[in-house]
Amino acid sequence: MQALNLPAYSFRIQTKKQKKYIFDDYRKKFVKLTSEEWVRQHFIRYLTHNLGYPGSLVAVEMPLRLNRIDFRADIVVYSRYGQPVLVVECKAPEVSINQQTFDQILIYNMQLQVRYLVVTNGLQHYCCRLYPEKGTYRFLNYIPDYSQLLEDSSSRE
Repeated sequence: MQALNLPAYSFRIQTKKQKKYIFDDYRKKFVKLTSEEWVRQHFIRYLTHNLGYPGSLVAVEMPLRLNRIDFRADIVVYSRYGQPVLVVECKAPEVSINQQTFDQILIYNMQLQVRYLVVTNGLQHYCCRLYPEKGTYRFLNYIPDYSQLLEDSSSRE
């Protein structure tokens, strides 16, 4: 698999019938190893191993329903009180991040109502801080660690 702009991690990978599978610690099963899954698994590890996000508060492929249409958010992070605080949309490295990608994550956020959105293809990472009370947003040049995320999500601006 392609090297990513994320730290290198070791994963449990197996081959069955000439197809590769990676073990997802959060879904507790082997899933087909696609380019997008490679990015998703690396990004989850980055959040939990490098930025202090508790693994128990991370949901993978979170089902959502909006206007009778089913969606799946790649990664949703929750506060210790069970409130969603960050959503991540992962794309394969060969997929360019564009307005359509941001539109997709904004649709998810219509239901989740988080303050932080992250879009990544494993090579480029974009983090956007939303200010719903002002109707504005700001792109950050970093991804906040879990304690920063909680401090900011609990404060009133």
